[in-house]
Amino acid sequence: MPEPLTRPVLPSTEGDAYAELLSRTRGLANEHRVQRDRWFAELAVDNKEELLFELEVLLKATACFSNPRNHPGPPRRASVVAQDFREATTLFRDGLARAVHLIRQLLGARERAYVFHRYLETVLPEDSLRTRLAHEGTAQSSPEESLMTLRHSLSNATQVAEGLLRSPRIPFRIFYATASLVQREIAHGSFFNPLSALEFRPEFDRIKSPEVLEVIRSGPRGKAHHFIALTFLSLFRMLRYLRLLGRIVAETGQRDVVAGRAYLVLSVLRSDARALSVYLRRKAGAHLADSYERDVFSVPAHELGAHAPALRAEAHRLVAIRSALEGIAGSLRLEMRRAFLHDLPAPETLPSDRQLRDAIKLTIDNVRPALRNSILFLGRALGVSLEEGGVFDDQAARRETSERLRRDVWMFGQIVRAFYTKAQYTEVDDRWATLHNFHYVREFLSYFRSMGYPLLRVADYPRFDAFIAAMTQLEDTDLVDPARLERAIDECMAFHGFLQQLFDAISRRDVLEGVPFDRRGAAAALKLYLGDASAA
Repeated sequence: MPEPLTRPVLPSTEGDAYAELLSRTRGLANEHRVQRDRWFAELAVDNKEELLFELEVLLKATACFSNPRNHPGPPRRASVVAQDFREATTLFRDGLARAVHLIRQLLGARERAYVFHRYLETVLPEDSLRTRLAHEGTAQSSPEESLMTLRHSLSNATQVAEGLLRSPRIPFRIFYATASLVQREIAHGSFFNPLSALEFRPEFDRIKSPEVLEVIRSGPRGKAHHFIALTFLSLFRMLRYLRLLGRIVAETGQRDVVAGRAYLVLSVLRSDARALSVYLRRKAGAHLADSYERDVFSVPAHELGAHAPALRAEAHRLVAIRSALEGIAGSLRLEMRRAFLHDLPAPETLPSDRQLRDAIKLTIDNVRPALRNSILFLGRALGVSLEEGGVFDDQAARRETSERLRRDVWMFGQIVRAFYTKAQYTEVDDRWATLHNFHYVREFLSYFRSMGYPLLRVADYPRFDAFIAAMTQLEDTDLVDPARLERAIDECMAFHGFLQQLFDAISRRDVLEGVPFDRRGAAAALKLYLGDASAA
């Protein structure tokens, strides 16, 4: 089923990509942008940033949650038209009710005007007066009026969903039609329309770390500059989704209240992660190549010889950046598959309140270090060693990223050891049997080269190029060549020894003092990742 969100919006290729992405991906008219900024600056409401952010995430979720691909749970055997979406409709209704509550808080005193407006709608006898009142209720000449319009639309949609839930079964077409009507109302909004994929707002998405901002501004120019800025902003936005989920599960309240908010936020997380992952895999090479082509053609022909070393170095740098971006895409894809297929319950099988909160906390704990390590690694690929304390706003970041790095080193070590052990005992004389035996191993290596590339570059493995070259030569032929196989075995054995030393070094870090390695949990994660990799 196609993703209901629009494609990512990229601004022009000139100027400050970070600033342009913050202010222009939503496509607000200039006058509306100024009005909204003024309204937000003057808004006298406690925690206004958190309230507005959650509201906009819930509005975006009306598009994301309407797509069953963004629902947790294992793949359903029945087709979508044969499934019952009653529980999903319940979650959708509860999420809309929360959005209405947030709008009431943002409106403040204007909420009384809404109540009076609705009262008039019920007592006016003349149809002409009702029509004029309805027209006034849809005016959007200011952010306050836009919120009032949303208040009308979402309140009506909540009541419609309440009526639908009296039915014992709700088919997909009814569920989707209800969500689509709400999306249409949001799409017509002049000031609060966050339905685009990978869009950003200055109220929520400004990166606070000077180091990261410097990395963005010093990266490759042209389209690649925007591409890198978009990747950083998207990763930080997903971290903010996780912080919102953390606040939701920490609040008191019934399971249904938590579930409705959390599942809509989770659908936005998965949608954005998928959009970024697909975009990185499909567009990274083209954008980086465009930037390199621009650099090459900017050099006069008679000066190419003098500039050749610098151009060659830049080409190698861009290749490394492309590999980093593709590694981030693979990591996102597999982290989302693990969370949504294994860690989170499906809407129709919601457990108790405590079990649901624990499942969401587990998801946060698993996904957050992957996002943080992706940010750190992207900085490393761009030539800067970012420190957790200067990038993230909590003290536990260094311990969290170290624990994840230690687990990934151990997992990668198991795969490498499995590869060279099997290779040592493969009969190379029977070439067709060799081809069959090594088929699944090449799939594993391909997966771990994508997911493990950030790990290897961060670890600064001195023989990384030789290792990759040996694996590439092994895959360059339809049949296994004994000499190439021997080189691959030697490189894997050396690499496995390096990983063991790296594992011990990470375990000795001060932040991991007294923290035992969860070998059983790492083995379970490895099993899930390998299964998901073959299905991805």
